[in-house]
Amino acid sequence: MPVTDSIADYITRLRNAGRAKNKTTDIPYSKLRENISQLLLEKGYIKGFTVITTEKFPFIRVEMKYTAAGVPSIKEITRVSRPGRRMYEGKDIKKYLGGLGLYIISTSKGVITDKEAREQGVGGEILFRIY
Repeated sequence: MPVTDSIADYITRLRNAGRAKNKTTDIPYSKLRENISQLLLEKGYIKGFTVITTEKFPFIRVEMKYTAAGVPSIKEITRVSRPGRRMYEGKDIKKYLGGLGLYIISTSKGVITDKEAREQGVGGEILFRIY
């Protein structure tokens, strides 16, 4: 079944895997999803990911991260910019939850966090927010 919004599909799969306490979840591969997975790994929201190629199609296997009590490290993940309403920010990107959470932004310099965008002085499309 074709997916209209691949980023919304990606974050929904992560959210559902966390709520179901799954160790891993499989997500169809795209370069953008791989870049987002790398960013989430660097920021400590996921334990790891691997790109797996099969005969039919490649996919990303994301290892979910939980606390010692079994609580998912991703408490909230929400799509901001949607196909029907794109959300863009300039150089003065505001902090999400006073800096506790992150905005993930697609810029001309790649997929980066709101903090990195402020440091580099670039704006872009706000893909989603995560806490």
